[in-house]
Amino acid sequence: MDDELNITYITLDGHVEVHKYRYLYFVIMLTVYILIICCNFTIVCLIWIHNNLHEPMYIFIAALLINSVLFSTNIYPKLLIDFMSEKQIISYSTCLFQFFLFHSLGSSEFLLLAVMAYDRYVSICKPLQYPTIMTKTTVSIFLCSAWVVPTCHIAVLVIMSVDMKLCNLTLRGIFCNNSIYNLHCVSSRVRSIFGVITVIITALFPLLFILFTYTRILIISYQSCRNVRKKAAQTCLPHLLVLISFSCLCAYDIIIVRLGSEFPKTARLIITLQVILYHPLFNPIIYGLKMKEISKHLKKLFCQTKVM
Repeated sequence: MDDELNITYITLDGHVEVHKYRYLYFVIMLTVYILIICCNFTIVCLIWIHNNLHEPMYIFIAALLINSVLFSTNIYPKLLIDFMSEKQIISYSTCLFQFFLFHSLGSSEFLLLAVMAYDRYVSICKPLQYPTIMTKTTVSIFLCSAWVVPTCHIAVLVIMSVDMKLCNLTLRGIFCNNSIYNLHCVSSRVRSIFGVITVIITALFPLLFILFTYTRILIISYQSCRNVRKKAAQTCLPHLLVLISFSCLCAYDIIIVRLGSEFPKTARLIITLQVILYHPLFNPIIYGLKMKEISKHLKKLFCQTKVM
């Protein structure tokens, strides 16, 4: 506790032998962060530049990739600073802000995937009505809702946590997630109930909607001609792979927090790193390789680079 400035600092206790391997950690994480930014923004720029990619499906993909970069930027700069610092600490207010961004952007990913599932459903199951349903206004409303709804819900949780008394100043992690609740002296019943409601609205409902939508697409595609089945496979498979990947990593994160001290420190660090390393790189790779139009433009881009 800093009495002069009245700032409460939290010790991030999730690092493993950071003093011994600080330079190795720093180089690896900096390289990955640069790759995340370059890979995601390459595809975003391709979607921005090429008119044939100015369709709702590709706009939603661009939004998802931008969300991944924001998610990474919330974590990586602070991690890089921690690796080069003698003490791995964070002020409680900054910790709450990181928690806010971590969960609001994570929830936005579920909602964006739900919107993408709806877009695929309309495209495949109601192709004649697609232009009238997926208008620019509809796309804008979906995008705004995907970011605004989680932001409002998580903001309420953060406000509830601001004035709560802390009895523990050591957080078992390398960044601020649900583990911050273990710092509080008492558990708030109201906050717990609102937290459950938030999870249901921003994660469970979108997940169930996605499963329902893709089930409908699968049934209709199976009953349709070969071209419809091919279109469904080409456009839906990347979304499903991203959904499975993100859902598994979210499940890992929840398990780590719930198990707490029962989980070995090294194993907890490795699984936590999967959440921030694997998924932000997985998205652009999947969409770059599996989406036919994006893949075509990527090949042209790399061919031009080789010629130059």
